[in-house]
Amino acid sequence: MREFVRTHIARLPLEYRVLHRQFLLRVIDLEALSIEADIPRFLGQFAGVLMMISLVQALGTLMFPPPPALYWHVEQSAVSRMMLVIGLIAVLTWDNIFPDRRDAMILGPLPVKPGIILLAKISASAGLLGIAILALNFASSFSRSLVFGGAGGWLGIFRYFVSYWFTMVASAAFLYGAVLTIQGTTAYLLPRRLFLRVSAFLQLAAFGVFLVAYFLAPSVDTHAQLATLGSRSPLAASPILWFFALLNQCNGSLPAGALWLAQRAWIALACAVAGATVSLLVCYLRTMRKTVEEPDLVPAGHAVRWMPKLGGSLQTAVLLFTLRSLRRSRQHRVVLALFLSIALAFSLHLLRQAPRWGATTPMTTDFAMSTLWILVFSVLAFRAVFPLPISLTANWVLRITQLRPPQQYIAAVWRTLLLLAVLPAWLAAVSLSLSYRPFPQTAAHLAVLLALGFIFADLSLIGFYKIPFTCSYVPGKSNFQFLFWTGLGVFILLMVFMLQIEYPALHSPKQSAYLLLVLGGAAIVLRIFNHWQAKSAVLYFEEPVQEIIIKLGLMQALPPAPIAGKT
Repeated sequence: MREFVRTHIARLPLEYRVLHRQFLLRVIDLEALSIEADIPRFLGQFAGVLMMISLVQALGTLMFPPPPALYWHVEQSAVSRMMLVIGLIAVLTWDNIFPDRRDAMILGPLPVKPGIILLAKISASAGLLGIAILALNFASSFSRSLVFGGAGGWLGIFRYFVSYWFTMVASAAFLYGAVLTIQGTTAYLLPRRLFLRVSAFLQLAAFGVFLVAYFLAPSVDTHAQLATLGSRSPLAASPILWFFALLNQCNGSLPAGALWLAQRAWIALACAVAGATVSLLVCYLRTMRKTVEEPDLVPAGHAVRWMPKLGGSLQTAVLLFTLRSLRRSRQHRVVLALFLSIALAFSLHLLRQAPRWGATTPMTTDFAMSTLWILVFSVLAFRAVFPLPISLTANWVLRITQLRPPQQYIAAVWRTLLLLAVLPAWLAAVSLSLSYRPFPQTAAHLAVLLALGFIFADLSLIGFYKIPFTCSYVPGKSNFQFLFWTGLGVFILLMVFMLQIEYPALHSPKQSAYLLLVLGGAAIVLRIFNHWQAKSAVLYFEEPVQEIIIKLGLMQALPPAPIAGKT
């Protein structure tokens, strides 16, 4: 089988094979990476996380089969999860499938047809999407087919299996095609410079829409809810519900009154595929010249040049450098929006469940947990974006201007993280807590959040001896699977802390005081530890490369040299 595949791949044009591999490895911006970056390893780790999620879902379905009343809920969750993963991939690879200035300048003079470039980019993107689809559904598809389709025997299991995979692929093709259609339409209608400005906002908006829709999208779990659902209902405009209906239509379990939902899925899929095809053809045949003739730099607007001083000159410089880097770099804004959109989803969840204006209610565990996650993801957002360089070839300016001890730079980074991540999240929690009573209980929870914010900030900066956006990034060096499962363990520990320790302590002033004393002491100890470590730290601007010396053992294999004077 392997030889058969290799033989047919070898028949493809050499230009296509080379470009396909290069475009597949350009998932991450190469200009921001270290020379030692291992992109295939990074993609393998990402696929491994999705495979573990699928395996856990499969084991859960087989060991604890859901009752038939929850089948629809599980199916809608599977469709929404698939669309979330594909949506995030589409946004993270926002400009990869369309021609950019690098493609036009490097590939333009070469004897490579635009059609070969287009096919190579499409196949590379399809390969990335295929990896995500297979990794996320390889085990869960078998388990759900056995449980959900087992009532119909082997024929029912096979039919559900085929329907499940077709629906996952169709939902992925719809969402990815819709994103490409929006990109291609704006690139064709707008001038190049205006398109770059609008595209950045569209990318951020897409992040927020996908994550908010995943966390807040309601579901239809019973036949009665589906029967009362009208075509003008806001819920009927959800693509998740369309492809859920498509899954049940292919499986033969969709009620006759809901066929119009499946028809919307077919229409949306056809429109997305057609729109993406037309957009790609137009961009490669007509608008590719814009990438060369028109500049990529967007002229600066008339903005206020004066900025207030926040602390000393070094602190102000680090803070303003961070803010301006986030404002100018689209890649950094996208990574930041990935985490902040999750925090926004929790905020919207709290607003949806908040009491009416003027009414009050006791503080709930849901409110406590949601405000904690807002704080956690706000800190994670800035900690994740700090290591990514904005212009790696320009960090020599910061190297030659380091006139102060490294501990002052590290302290300035810590204060910047507090100002940009902890303080806004805490103020958001304060504004969301205005309708909860009693006030002492709410105030104690806000004090706990503030102490946890200092703890999270110090924990996230342990060993971080860099100025934000000035050091190279090695995506293959970090173990993505380890980070994911470690984060899941921390998630569980925080839930146990909030439900078993913090929330019961809020009902007793004495226990609240003890808890604040412990958290405050932990924050002080972490601050002293980081300050002590910073005294001997050295700022670095390039990820250290591990030196590996390989011994060949040639000297041991050679015969001993003859001694002079002896025969």
